[in-house]
Amino acid sequence: MTTSQTVSRWQSVLPFWVSFLLIPLIWFTAFTGGWWVLLVPFSTWWVFAILDRLTGLQLDNADPDTPDTGLRWYILLTKAWVPVQFLTLYGLIWYATQTDHLSTLSKIGLFFGAGVISGTIGINYSHELMHQKGRFERWLGDILLAMVLYSHFRSEHLLVHHRYVGTPRDPVTARYNEGFHRFYPRVLKQCLLSAFQAERDKLARKDLAWTDLSNPFWRYWLLQGAMLVLAFAIGGWSGLALFLVQAGVAIWQLELVNYVEHYGLTRKHLGEGKYEHVQPRHSWNASQKASNWLLINLQRHSDHHYKPNRRFPLLQHHSEDTAPQLPYGYPMMTIVAMIPPLWRRVMNPRVRAWRRQYYPEVTDWQPYNKSLNPVPCA
Repeated sequence: MTTSQTVSRWQSVLPFWVSFLLIPLIWFTAFTGGWWVLLVPFSTWWVFAILDRLTGLQLDNADPDTPDTGLRWYILLTKAWVPVQFLTLYGLIWYATQTDHLSTLSKIGLFFGAGVISGTIGINYSHELMHQKGRFERWLGDILLAMVLYSHFRSEHLLVHHRYVGTPRDPVTARYNEGFHRFYPRVLKQCLLSAFQAERDKLARKDLAWTDLSNPFWRYWLLQGAMLVLAFAIGGWSGLALFLVQAGVAIWQLELVNYVEHYGLTRKHLGEGKYEHVQPRHSWNASQKASNWLLINLQRHSDHHYKPNRRFPLLQHHSEDTAPQLPYGYPMMTIVAMIPPLWRRVMNPRVRAWRRQYYPEVTDWQPYNKSLNPVPCA
């Protein structure tokens, strides 16, 4: 490899490691206290929204056939985050419960920031890890999800969401006109139930009961229980409460992103309960450069659903001809999603334009507009 090739490779890899800068940042906020504890959410939302404007779009694509041997620094990124988040989270619990310069409100603010990190980065990295074939990477993904008490996300995502995205069977696909504040409580309940049911049905096809030890929910419950016990052992009841604040914020962050990714997009019903195959047009695409560095190309969600096994550096940008485009990156779009009237003003015209572009033959969208409970998974 030539020197210029080496430099080019490092230039493409290093920006994706920007998430690690959040670790010294949150420790700085812990040491300083006061209003500084809001620096982490301010950075991940507003600073990266501004950086998106400054850096523009990343429209070129890596070779999708690049082998894993050429991606080792990208792969190391997601693996290395697991011990870093673990030590940071429990280190913060110890520090916050031992120091006397942080008020109760400051501690809550600090762990709100910790939840932003574990939701924005940790759950996102677990999403990358759970899609890999290796058992070690999947275990690392499980550890990250256990730190936010959302372990069932792996089962729901792999067995339900990818299979039924854009249909009433998928709880995570936000319906047209469904505001986030209605979507959120619905998805919390339905994702847990659909994940458990999917694993139960998978075992039933092998003539096994849901209580069989091969049910991953046993692993989920054990890991989550261990995380709770450790938080209590380090910080007592206060440490446990702060851990729960962090977990709650992380889950909220995840579901905000889930809401944005598929809002109003549906696969065409072919009759007899069958739907067309998943295409890039069934997810909102965004290629804002800075936020894709932070989110390891999660915003290239159209390609992720089209080719779920691709590692994040190989995800492809899809143009407006093949996939609908978000007007802004996720940091800005998740802020907008929290304000339903503004969200509808920004996104509903885009959903209607998407319908005209891809499905001009569909004249009755009422069945697709309804916020239906998902059909039990087969």
